[in-house]
Amino acid sequence: MRVLGIETSCDETGVAVYDTVLRGAAALRAQALYSQIALHAEYGGVVPELASRDHVRKLVPLIRETLAQAGMTPADLDGVAYTAGPGLVGALLVGAGVARSLAWALEIPAIGVHHMEGHLLAPLIEDDPPAPPFVALLVSGGHTQLVAVEAIGSYRLLGETLDDAAGEAFDKTAKMMGLPYPGGPQLAALAEQGTPGAYRFSRPMTDRPGLDFSFSGLKTQVLLAWRDSDQSDATRADIARGFEDAVVETLAIKCARALDAAGSNTLVVAGGVGANRRLRERLTTMCAQRGGRACFPRPALCTDNGAMIAFAGALRLDAGQHDDASVRAVPRWDMATLSPLVPAR
Repeated sequence: MRVLGIETSCDETGVAVYDTVLRGAAALRAQALYSQIALHAEYGGVVPELASRDHVRKLVPLIRETLAQAGMTPADLDGVAYTAGPGLVGALLVGAGVARSLAWALEIPAIGVHHMEGHLLAPLIEDDPPAPPFVALLVSGGHTQLVAVEAIGSYRLLGETLDDAAGEAFDKTAKMMGLPYPGGPQLAALAEQGTPGAYRFSRPMTDRPGLDFSFSGLKTQVLLAWRDSDQSDATRADIARGFEDAVVETLAIKCARALDAAGSNTLVVAGGVGANRRLRERLTTMCAQRGGRACFPRPALCTDNGAMIAFAGALRLDAGQHDDASVRAVPRWDMATLSPLVPAR
């Protein structure tokens, strides 16, 4: 089954083709991504109306580009998957409308995919994918969650952030220190130049039981340290390193607890912050010491992309699941309400 995946939940337009006949990374026939970073940079954050309009301009040309890259025409498709939520409702409607129209015209099934399930399953696109059960860390600008994955489509929330997501804390901390938008990647790059241990910040909520996160207090600590410093380039780098170390260590401690709670030694990490080099190294070491492994998608599949939607949709379409002809856009959507992936009979 050859499935076209469409991602338009926020500020990136992603399209991909996934072929279930193939195996591993080779099954991803083609993908293309357009980022709206330059569009939103002057506002310091995503403007929903501008995001929706840009998806309208970019989506259809990107679909043509992706199909050409795959050596396919629309008639070669067997299904269409699109992000139905969560996300910005206007942006979601753009992708949903195009996907449903294409499926109707080609007389093929379509399915709305949960954005976070797409992220969670992205590491399974790669060669030698992990098999459930495992624990997933979903860590991005909008989410920080620990999820027990009993089977594909069967998810149990173990812990989540009580305030800022880890990626959001990266972005806000970077902005406080005068780094350009988007701040998270800028802060991580700056941390590479910082001196380890020059600044040490707390590891929030690790001094008590539980699997929830909180990064707002850490953000305040960094703000106070920055205000009281000489605000030189070297100090900015040292503070960035101290902040990143605190986030990485906090995530690692909570992941170890989650693995204990779930009785697993396999950790899947997905979401934009999953591309962070230091986080990857720390979690890989932690899992190896436990006799298990940490699994990541390639960095290009950590941020929002069409490949994860094509893959998640292909799994469900191949199992006989599909939606009716309505256009679905669900801005808020609990992943625990998803139906299990049951093979078609």
